[in-house]
Amino acid sequence: AHLEAAGHVCILKDAFDFESPSEIANLILAENCEAALALHLYRGGRLLQGHRIPFGIIFGGTDVNEDANQGEKNIVMGRVLEEARFAVAFTESMKEMAQAQWVDPVFTREVKAKVRRAAGVRLIGEMPQEDLHAVVKNCFAVVNSSVSEGMSAAILEAMDLEVPVLARNIPGNAAVVKHEVTGLLFSNPQEFVHLAKRLVSDPALEKEIVGNGREYVRMYHSWQVERDTYQQLISKLEGNTED
Repeated sequence: AHLEAAGHVCILKDAFDFESPSEIANLILAENCEAALALHLYRGGRLLQGHRIPFGIIFGGTDVNEDANQGEKNIVMGRVLEEARFAVAFTESMKEMAQAQWVDPVFTREVKAKVRRAAGVRLIGEMPQEDLHAVVKNCFAVVNSSVSEGMSAAILEAMDLEVPVLARNIPGNAAVVKHEVTGLLFSNPQEFVHLAKRLVSDPALEKEIVGNGREYVRMYHSWQVERDTYQQLISKLEGNTED
């Protein structure tokens, strides 16, 4: 009634009346539907996937209390959220439960939307490691803007590939990046811009950082040393040594 009062023509359908997405496709074509609003992420939302019309989702209690705990349904619901333009939760607790289950799809959608509006920014999907390393080698620098890190594999890979590193100054990053020695650390966007421009204009600094970073990785993150260490640790589990 609210939507019709605003001038929209609405068709109300029960999801239980449809057995497959193809039946929804026929409905969309027959009624010339321009958008859809589904109640229940799984029950209604799954039927709207792949039809190339914008749709939104209204969470139901069944979504977060029951269906989310079933593996296959949970996966389908996450994919529905990736396509949905928005999702509505009736309570703050329901919103928090949904975010805990499917925060990645929601975040992914937000990132993709911002990238589309940002000039000069490209979002590249997953790729084989060899291809990824080839791309990184052709980059001017690798940026790590994480707000939390244990030990960033991306930073270590960049150092090993001889690519300069610009990283947010957080404990995990600062543990492997020494400012102006093995990389550059920034604390805010303004500092990042300043350091990036400095790196661009100072080839000597770039060369020094690259050399130090490569040496740091080879000295403290050697594959050979790591392999030998884990072999020794596993031997302890097997009872082959008392050391």
